[in-house]
Amino acid sequence: MAPNATSSATHVTEHAIAVSAPPATVYALVADASDWAQVFGPTVHAEVTQEGAGGEQELRIWALANDQVRSWVSRRTLDPVARTIGFRQVVSAPPVEAMGGQWRIETNEDGGSRVVLLHDFRALHDDPASVTLIQQAVDRNSRAELAALKTAAELGAKRDELHFTFSDSVHVDGSADDVFAFLDRADLWPERLPHVSRLGLTEIEPGLQHMDMDTLSPDGSAHNTTSVRVCFADRHLIVYKQLRVPVAMSLHTGRWTIEPAEEGGVRATSWHTVTLDPEGVSHALGPQATLAEARALVRKALGTNSSTTLHHAKEFAEAAHATRTT
Repeated sequence: MAPNATSSATHVTEHAIAVSAPPATVYALVADASDWAQVFGPTVHAEVTQEGAGGEQELRIWALANDQVRSWVSRRTLDPVARTIGFRQVVSAPPVEAMGGQWRIETNEDGGSRVVLLHDFRALHDDPASVTLIQQAVDRNSRAELAALKTAAELGAKRDELHFTFSDSVHVDGSADDVFAFLDRADLWPERLPHVSRLGLTEIEPGLQHMDMDTLSPDGSAHNTTSVRVCFADRHLIVYKQLRVPVAMSLHTGRWTIEPAEEGGVRATSWHTVTLDPEGVSHALGPQATLAEARALVRKALGTNSSTTLHHAKEFAEAAHATRTT
């Protein structure tokens, strides 16, 4: 929406970076919003909520801004021929009154890319302090996003070696609501789960949680992680992103899904998506360690703990179900 005589002033920013990767590769990473949490550090979760004609999409995004998690709805227009993606927030989070912009992926003379990220925004009531706060958040996130995009694009085929997804499931003779309740109440995990020694949980707003957790790995080593979780009670879904990860990883996101099972009851699944950090792997496992060995160790550590959580959620839900039916 164009500003009028009573609107706040519009502020414009531009950030750019050179990327040693083909423009088509870079464009694909920006276009696929479902993968943003694995590419962009500030993004906690993003999902396409509507698809329209002519490359039109509506997105819901949860992301860190000035160390706080904010959520908003944006519309964007994808043009794969021009390699531009325009975006504009439909519902902004205070102190932002309005925000939009554009990604431009241009071709360099060497066959690589120049990525330009433009923003325009207005602050509520044109408050100078809010303008400064928004500018700082836009600058920090834009720099972080461009650097992360560069890293992901320049990895090329090697990204497939570092990036992997796996899952573990259990069948539950109980209700999805009870399984969800167990997973949602992470503040009770130290009492309920043997591998969680401490957990601090802050409910930022209903369904949006910040977790600071100490866990034990299968080998007995202790780890501290911090995460942001988005909990969808109506969908029996929890998605999360770790903000502090063990040294061998550069990124870790996950989700808990609870779906009806064909044989009755529900199937609860823990999904993990991990990007390994090669330097971190060498530091943690030694210079001779291979990525395959690192994947296997990460798979065992995360899978063992999440499977333990799933089995305790199963016991909780089945006990609740038995109580109601006797």
